[in-house]
Amino acid sequence: MKRTIITLAACGSLLATATPAEAAPKDPARALKAQLKSGHGVRFTETTTIATPSGGDRTKIQDRKGTLQFSAKGIAASDITTTRVGAPRERVVTVGRTSYVSGGILSEQLPPGASWNKTGYMPGGAGGFHGQVINPAEPKTLAMLVKKGKPSRSTITGKITFKDLAKVSTWFDASVPLRMHNDTTVSYTLTLTSAGLVSRVKSSYAATGVIDANGRDGKVITIDSRFTGWGAKVSIKAPDPGSVADLND
Repeated sequence: MKRTIITLAACGSLLATATPAEAAPKDPARALKAQLKSGHGVRFTETTTIATPSGGDRTKIQDRKGTLQFSAKGIAASDITTTRVGAPRERVVTVGRTSYVSGGILSEQLPPGASWNKTGYMPGGAGGFHGQVINPAEPKTLAMLVKKGKPSRSTITGKITFKDLAKVSTWFDASVPLRMHNDTTVSYTLTLTSAGLVSRVKSSYAATGVIDANGRDGKVITIDSRFTGWGAKVSIKAPDPGSVADLND
């Protein structure tokens, strides 16, 4: 009887030790809400590639890095730089619903003395067409991804169509305003910290979903993004008005 009691006690000790390591992270939506404070934000880096479904013949399209600044409701401003293979570097600063683009494909069209082009809400600029379509800093977007996804320890995996993503994500709708197929399915994996914050987003979809060209048939776009510095102090401001032009005028 004494030996049985000792054995049961030992097993109970092992279970108690294993539980924290296997426990699911905190609720991502609640964790994000706690981060949404004016003057704070998060940074990210990402790489976009195109390849066959098996992963062969993989080619890099672009790299991006950026900072998102929050308000109590979500993203209030952003500063994103895209380095696209074979194209000029592009930087986009967005404050509220206005974006300012420097470099990229429009750089040679700016008038003398101007280094920024003022546009409507295009936080990703031209780089947005091949940037991360899933933004985990949007409360409605994150809630939808969690709802549609399947949790497994520190990850959530799932699928969502362009059409459904556009319904909840202002970021997606502005980044890819012109898309060929709304029924394109995005496969995603969110990696969470123990605090429930998203540290990585990996998404993929048919390359013809955005640009339907013969060279893209049967290929897949994959975007791998890393998020760091949640809660860091961030201050993003519009460029000096004297350096801004509006090519739409």
